[in-house]
Amino acid sequence: MLELAVAHELYERYPDFSEGRLAKIRSHVVSRASCAVVARELDLGRRLLQHNEGLQADELERLAKNRNVLAALLEAALGALFREHGFTPIEDAIVAAFSGRIEYALTTYVDHKTELQEALARSGRQVAYVVRSAEGPPHERHFTCAAIVDGEELGVGTGRSKKAAEQEAAREALEKIGPEVVA
Repeated sequence: MLELAVAHELYERYPDFSEGRLAKIRSHVVSRASCAVVARELDLGRRLLQHNEGLQADELERLAKNRNVLAALLEAALGALFREHGFTPIEDAIVAAFSGRIEYALTTYVDHKTELQEALARSGRQVAYVVRSAEGPPHERHFTCAAIVDGEELGVGTGRSKKAAEQEAAREALEKIGPEVVA
């Protein structure tokens, strides 16, 4: 339902965009990270805290700030609204809640991994990502990943998730291979 609302809005707003570009934007807008941002904007963490049912206060505080929990909470709320009201009455509210994410995806978000993969594919090359390290407790992991192209380490990145570390490694690799390969 979230994907449908966003895809419909993007198609209506940007009829001249290619299918690939629309798909990339939609993918980012409906991602777990974006859902967590929207959940924070809607203050769903605070709402979760207000409806404490048997959890310890410190555990509930941790859950209310967790990106994955916030994203799942938003998705559950959207599912409940859909079941209660149907798609058409809630579509505009979904688009309004995600409009900031749409603008972000249009203007600033770059999927470095996809960009690197596409750039390398034009010359018949591929990238592989390797986790160099994962440190910290499960709820506060810190990853270091490397982007490997033709056996050569072209980029290293760090982040709080493997995906974030891989994105950073891809960004660094793109800088090394230069604009002539990316163009």
